[in-house]
Amino acid sequence: MFAAKTIDRRTEIPAGEPPSLQNGDRLHAVEFLRRYEAMTEVKKAELIEGVVYMGSPVSAEEHGEPDALIHTWLGTYAAHTPGVRVFANATVLLDAGNAPQPDACLCLKPNLGGRTKIHPRKYLSGPPELIAEIAASSASIDLHDKMDAYARNGVSEYLVWRTLERRCDWFALEEEEYRALVPDRRNLLRSRAFPGLVLDVRALLAMKAATVLAVLQRGLGSAAHKAFVTRERKG
Repeated sequence: MFAAKTIDRRTEIPAGEPPSLQNGDRLHAVEFLRRYEAMTEVKKAELIEGVVYMGSPVSAEEHGEPDALIHTWLGTYAAHTPGVRVFANATVLLDAGNAPQPDACLCLKPNLGGRTKIHPRKYLSGPPELIAEIAASSASIDLHDKMDAYARNGVSEYLVWRTLERRCDWFALEEEEYRALVPDRRNLLRSRAFPGLVLDVRALLAMKAATVLAVLQRGLGSAAHKAFVTRERKG
């Protein structure tokens, strides 16, 4: 079980021109957003366990292209599944010390039981049912502090693609801890939260987009997905 971390509110500055946001700053989410919104240059910035992490130049083949494939995969699922929304690189307000900007989120709409809503300031608020991140390696924050924050806040499923290590792990939350999903004999992973969301891991790691989408299409034609869609439409 994870214990919530205490964030020192003395880092908040209630009035005046906000200081510039700096990598490594220790802030409360309120002050993080105040400084982030005052930035004149658009940069990726996240607050993870009370610490600010600023974006750096992104590799085309190690991040950009894999990121696009994940978005295509999740976007295709959402397009065929009423009641589901997909978001790319949207800030998610989780708690006082965590405002991450995941590579992708898949969410049930609130009227269908989803816990993620649109905040008045246009961010996402509350834990998505599924978050996907592209990470360079196992040393990434995605598999350490960020993973802990996602688990503690109740993100049901977490997918991490480690491009340098050619590995993709899909975790499901069980009793406040993530357990890795086990591929079937065809090396396919299947979501527990979203029936019909199937991933061909070998095809993904080989960047075979057509195969990834063909396998997903079979999932979209499954009885489990049809039952899920019928239930969501009734809801």
